[in-house]
Formats: sequence, C-alpha cells, structure tokens
Amino acid sequence: MGKGYIAELSENVERKSVSYKNRYGLMIAGDLYTPKNMEQGRKYAALIIGAPYGGVKEQGPCVYGSGLAERGFVVLTFDQSFMGESAGEPRNVSSPDIFTENFSAGVDFLGLRDFVDREKIGVIGICGSGGFALSAAQSDTRIKAVATCSMYDMTAAARLDMDADAVLENKERISRQRWVDAENGYPEYIPYFPEEPLDEVPADLEEPTAEWFRFYAIKRGHHPNARGGFTTSSDLAFTNFRLLDFIDEISPRPILFVMGDRAHSKFFSENAYAAAKEPKEIYVVKDAEHIDLYDKVDRIPFEKLAAFFTENL
Repeated sequence: MGKGYIAELSENVERKSVSYKNRYGLMIAGDLYTPKNMEQGRKYAALIIGAPYGGVKEQGPCVYGSGLAERGFVVLTFDQSFMGESAGEPRNVSSPDIFTENFSAGVDFLGLRDFVDREKIGVIGICGSGGFALSAAQSDTRIKAVATCSMYDMTAAARLDMDADAVLENKERISRQRWVDAENGYPEYIPYFPEEPLDEVPADLEEPTAEWFRFYAIKRGHHPNARGGFTTSSDLAFTNFRLLDFIDEISPRPILFVMGDRAHSKFFSENAYAAAKEPKEIYVVKDAEHIDLYDKVDRIPFEKLAAFFTENL
C-alpha cells in the first residue's frame, strides 16, 4: 500500500514523489501518477487532484490518482502549503489565495513535463478543493476543464448560517485570538481528530461531525498529517474572501459537479452550478454520502470522470 497511503496502488500505475515551487516560492510536495505502459514520445492529457480541506495526498487523492492514471491520464496530487510534506511555516495555516494558487503551480509543473500536452490539463477538486479548483480556473485559462467531487466552498462555509451579529461576534473572537498568537509567537492550532486512529466512531457524535470521524478518525482515512482544522486565525481570511464570484468566467470551458445523493454538502454544488455558465453538468451518485466520494471506488464515478476529461481535454 505504501507508507501512509489509504489505498492500494494499481499494478498498472507508477507513482513517484515530486516537488516544485508555487509563485510565492513555497515548495509543494506532490505525487505523480503515470500509466506503466506510457508510449515513448506521446504527450498525455493530465489532471491535478486537490485533497479535501485539511486532507493530504495520501488520502482521497491517492485513490483518484491511481484510478485515473489507470485510465490513461498523467495525474498530479499534492499537499497544500503548510500541510503534509509541503513547505510553509507556521504549520496548519490556511489561505484561500495560496490554496488556489497551488493548482496553478501544479499546471506549471505538469506543463514542463515532455510527456504532458500543455493544452490538455484539467483539475479535480475534492470537498474544499472543489472551491479552490474552480477559483483557479476562473483566472488561469490554462486549466481546460474542471470537475468537483463533494464540493465545498470554504469561503461560503465561513459565514454559513450566520446573521450579521454572528459574523461580527466571530470576527471579534478570532481577532482577539490574534493578540494571544502575537504574545505567544505562534498561532493557536487545535487538532480535530486523534493522533492515532480510533477503533470506532464515538456513538454520541451528531451529524455531520460523525461523518467526518467516519473517515478521518478511524483507520479508513486516518493520517497523522491530517488532524483536522487549521490555525484559529486562518478563519479570518475566509470571512474576507469569496472564492467563486467569477465562476461564470470559466465558460466556455466545461465544469462537472459530482455529488452524492445523500451528501449533506449538495447545496454547495447546486449553488455553484446555478451561478456557472454553460457548458456545465451535475452528476449525482446514488447511495453516497459526502465522504464516500473520498475513497469508495464503488461510488467514485471514474468512468464518468474519464469520459468528461477525454471529451473536453
């Protein structure tokens, strides 16, 4: 399976560690998946896979990397800055700008490979990376097609179910935390998931908290580099940023929104779909909750994704 990876690598796929810098000069750690039977001299279509928000490349992205490389694509997975094996201090900082930029940095990297066709690069964002992938495509026209799976827009989530008073109270709380961080010389970070995987999800957890634990907290998806959450002060950036204000400008490049029929997050995909222009499509996976599209190969619609990118790249 490989150290820390939650799924087996296909026997028809090769994986190697790579690294490259984003435009801020931060080193990004990635994995490059390629078909074992690659033809010499051929230029392949390539995909960039973004991990769920707070996740790392050894989790859901390794499932997608293996599955899509097996279907003939070159696939790049990566750890976001300040996460996993990527550079950035302090650790566990979150930034809507940098997390979006890292998709374009992946395009830079792939476009310099002699076996990749620069005009055939697409992106897939899982969960929170769905919002970052769409945001990157809004401005970076080198991204020729976008798919999201169980999409979250983390900037919309930062204000979800809050009225003006609640937003102000939240800002004041986090702003006061910055005084504490400044005095301590390092920002507060409170992990959400245990350091070691649990045997089972605690029975007293309510949804969707229990759902997150069904993946991140037990052996199914646990990884020591994905303890959940980010530095407390990171939330301020998300209350002051809108990822998808220009989603209509992705057109005429196509967007595919994939979501489970039982996903608590469906409304994020539905709202983004409504705001986007054609060509666009929603694909609903039967009997699937949000996290099922992270790792369940009987739920992830690999054939649909492969057909979408084959047609549009």
